[in-house]
Amino acid sequence: MTTDQIILFTLFGAVFAFLLWGRLRYDIVAFSALLIGVILGVVPSDEAFSGFGHPATLVVALVLVVSAGLVRSGAVFLITRTLVDSTRTLGTHIAIMGGIGGVLSAFMNNVAALALLMPVDIQTARKAGRAPGLSLMPLSFCTILGGMITLIGTPPNIIIATIREDQLGEPFAMFDFAPVGGVTALVGLLFVAFVGWRLIPSTGDAVAGGDPLDEIAEYIAELTVPEGSPLVGQRLQDLYVAAERNDVAILGLVRDGKRRFGTQRNTTLEEGDALVLEARPDALDEFRAALSLDFADSTRQAHLHAETEGLTLVEVVVPEVARIVGKTAQSVGLAWRHRTVLMGISRRGVRITKQVRKTDIHPGDILLLLAPRDSAGDVVEWLGCLPLAHRGLAVTEYQKVWLGIGIFAAAVAAAALGLIYLPIALGLVVVAYVLVRILPLQDLYTHIEWPVVVLLGSMIPLGAALDASGGTELIAGALVGLSDGWPPWAVLTVLMVVTMSLSDVLNNTATAIVAAPVGIEMAERLGVNPDPFLMAVAVAASCAFLTPIGHKNNTLILGPGGYGFGDYWRMGLPLEIIVVAVSIPMILIVWPL
Repeated sequence: MTTDQIILFTLFGAVFAFLLWGRLRYDIVAFSALLIGVILGVVPSDEAFSGFGHPATLVVALVLVVSAGLVRSGAVFLITRTLVDSTRTLGTHIAIMGGIGGVLSAFMNNVAALALLMPVDIQTARKAGRAPGLSLMPLSFCTILGGMITLIGTPPNIIIATIREDQLGEPFAMFDFAPVGGVTALVGLLFVAFVGWRLIPSTGDAVAGGDPLDEIAEYIAELTVPEGSPLVGQRLQDLYVAAERNDVAILGLVRDGKRRFGTQRNTTLEEGDALVLEARPDALDEFRAALSLDFADSTRQAHLHAETEGLTLVEVVVPEVARIVGKTAQSVGLAWRHRTVLMGISRRGVRITKQVRKTDIHPGDILLLLAPRDSAGDVVEWLGCLPLAHRGLAVTEYQKVWLGIGIFAAAVAAAALGLIYLPIALGLVVVAYVLVRILPLQDLYTHIEWPVVVLLGSMIPLGAALDASGGTELIAGALVGLSDGWPPWAVLTVLMVVTMSLSDVLNNTATAIVAAPVGIEMAERLGVNPDPFLMAVAVAASCAFLTPIGHKNNTLILGPGGYGFGDYWRMGLPLEIIVVAVSIPMILIVWPL
């Protein structure tokens, strides 16, 4: 080995060791390794930060922003509110949620897809009276499987496509992964839905998310029937099914500024009626989007729509010295002074019987405010309240759901047909979402997972340096030597098993960066087509099911599901065996050697 190879192998070994140790975050580890590589002269200084402008890095960042736009437009709610039902059997629920997760993961980042569906799954578990851990691991695995179907579904696919472009002259297209990834994902989904979940050990009564605000999460709130609504003429009780589906309790009705006595379940709805509800903020927003309700009466709604920078939901606690103590939102002029609507009040143990904005506020109340994004902090300060921990509450722009879907679908179609380069197509989607106000400009960069960007930007130059120094050729030679005399399909299987094993204990992005060049080198040594080897790396790098550290989705469910480190392999090991058994024949059929 040359000196450069020794240094680079040592750096990669140190990176993998620190990632396994887990005490330092992976982006700090990777960036430190990059800087050391530059100082030691194995990475050219003029190429040190080339990874941050690499197409793979840009696509991963853009996919996360586009995913946030699809959520804000209501596209995800449109799917989940019509397909999820807590009365179904666990196996049926897992099959449906897994199918939704797999499809979403194919067209958006699979981490984002799980983040969207996890609260839905947890809420369904609560309604069904079972532990969320019985369905969260299957959901995580299905979103990982779904990410294999398209180029943008998971970072390893993006990385492998760009490595193919760098070394072979042409990248994989949007749906080149679909024949192998789709069949593998379908078989994996069937296993998870009908067999795999039965292998999960009991997780007790673990509940969602460890959110410290769960105890104060239920608000008494109001939503208004707008002009021209299809709800006009229906009875209030006709809304009970939609309310139950969205985990909302309908408490009563306000008409002409007065709270009607009783539940008013048989009352026919009119324009301007306000529904009195009890719900969590996210459930309240989903119910509003499902029935196209307004936040407030027509005058306040007009003020809200006049805000150019969008709206945000803010949760605040009321101290004794707050300006609003002993007063109502109406009497302090919250709406006309600050264009802010009091959406709900959480007062533990006390049922609020008046209109929300006409209710006297007490010390200790938790208020849910709908405020202009650019002045929300000033509103909280003016009221004298204390903001609670941010929970990522967002206001769904349900009026723009089809616009958001249409823009995204057009961009994906253009990229799939080769009319436009994928990073450019995704960039145009982001710009369009900002221009049509699906995504607020202030939140544009908050949805990017910057540690992943730094990891990619740091590892790509290191991977290129390892390849340029002949390091990947050495690794490929060792693997080919290990399988000397074996047929190419057996060598392909060895590469896949080794890559999958690495991905179980390391970040799947880092694994793909190292393994893809090795796959190309192995194919060249055997004198066969490198594409099957790249596809094997793509599948193997994505399929990390044995540990909670191999994939971010597995890490996300660790706490909410109440899992232990050793719980994953019970369902994960047979799933990985199935993935290898299904994908190798599919690769050989679709991508002949």
